[in-house]
Amino acid sequence: MKAIAYRHSLPIDNTASLEDVELPKPALEARDLLVRVNAISVNPVDTKVRLGRAPAEGQLNVLGWDAVGIVEEVGAAVSNFKAGDRVYYAGAIDRPGANSELHAVDERIVAKAPTTLDDAQAAALPLTTITAYELLFERLGVAKNGGAGQTLLVIGGAGGVGSILIQLARQLTQLRVIATASRAETRQWCLDLGAHAVIDHSKPLSVELKAIGINEVDIVAGLTQTAQHYAEIIASLKPQGKLAVIDDMVALDLMQLKGKSISLHWEMMFTRSMFKTVDMDEQGKLLAEVAALVDAGKVRTTVNANFGKINAANLRKAHALIESGKAQGKVVLQGF
Repeated sequence: MKAIAYRHSLPIDNTASLEDVELPKPALEARDLLVRVNAISVNPVDTKVRLGRAPAEGQLNVLGWDAVGIVEEVGAAVSNFKAGDRVYYAGAIDRPGANSELHAVDERIVAKAPTTLDDAQAAALPLTTITAYELLFERLGVAKNGGAGQTLLVIGGAGGVGSILIQLARQLTQLRVIATASRAETRQWCLDLGAHAVIDHSKPLSVELKAIGINEVDIVAGLTQTAQHYAEIIASLKPQGKLAVIDDMVALDLMQLKGKSISLHWEMMFTRSMFKTVDMDEQGKLLAEVAALVDAGKVRTTVNANFGKINAANLRKAHALIESGKAQGKVVLQGF
């Protein structure tokens, strides 16, 4: 089967950073689906793993943690899907990725794809949907239809996770949603997705919030550059507020949170699949819930760029865009 892989951790402008290769068909575990991949999207995790996790000598790695496709085969213990089902999912970081014609994935982290979206539109959603949903409802503990009178600050509202988090917060809670963005087009993107207001994260957050009449917020989603904004996040949070983060950073001085009794929550959407947690199937369930919201017209795809066929050259372009830090929404590729 066709796949895109890498043998060495290299800068993305090196043509060997991602290569077109031929690989054998994946073997299935008992609860696996074998999916023929029709579309994928690219996330920051793809670039981080490519640069930070080199394959063993003579080996190669396949990236890709967003996919839409058709089930071709099912493992011996599969109970929720059958051949012919059209599915979407984000996969597992400790297994080969979905940048391949055929991909094996555990059924518990899979759902049927939204029927109102085409493959490319649907491929934009899984990883960021899981991340945003878990961050909001499980890490921060916001109740469905709850949050009345509270304010959520989304730092990096125009990114992949921010784009879906804004929508989930607006559709499933009563939170007032304030997003951050620094360019005219990304500000408008956040407003179009439902943010009540947008502030500029290139300026002090506390000053920007006060300019729109908000002295403090109840919860913060730190989706990018959390360390850079850390002091302003603390200044902007109410006493006993909550901060949830997803981005990588060397360290945070947790003592700075003590005065206000601010709680810190990490969200990593691969935790359930890595540790095979007893509630691993919650990811499949939440993807099914969001698919229903999409088909009801309440949540929209966050795709903003389609880079064409799934091949090494186009994937290198997508990685370069992600690494630039200027991606808005999601970038997708479709078809081999």
